[in-house]
Amino acid sequence: MTREFVNFIFTGGFAAFINLVTRFYLNKIISFEISVVISYFLGMIVAYLLTRVFVFSVEEPMDRNEFFRFFQVNLISAFIVWIVSVFLYNFFFPLIKIVEYSGEMSHFIGVITPIVFSFYAHKFYTFK
Repeated sequence: MTREFVNFIFTGGFAAFINLVTRFYLNKIISFEISVVISYFLGMIVAYLLTRVFVFSVEEPMDRNEFFRFFQVNLISAFIVWIVSVFLYNFFFPLIKIVEYSGEMSHFIGVITPIVFSFYAHKFYTFK
């Protein structure tokens, strides 16, 4: 594992923590499916700032094109997270009769699913 990838995991882990905690509280007032989407994008903003500084050490000023590329990659990742989370929550866990913490487990598994894709997409596209 490269140092960049390890830093990506740590910064992404922190952003994922923000994502998961936000989803937990949002889910008290809105549906699981919508709270997954909103919390993902809040975590994405945290991830952008941390990844830029601590993973790829970008020293140039932030620009819209870079953030747009970051957003594009994360839009694909958000779709993956949503599909995996909602599938596990609505179909898989009920099928195997797991109810307790199914939202937390579904969302956690969904959030970690696109890690490798995201790392390489950001390395070679977002922050190239």
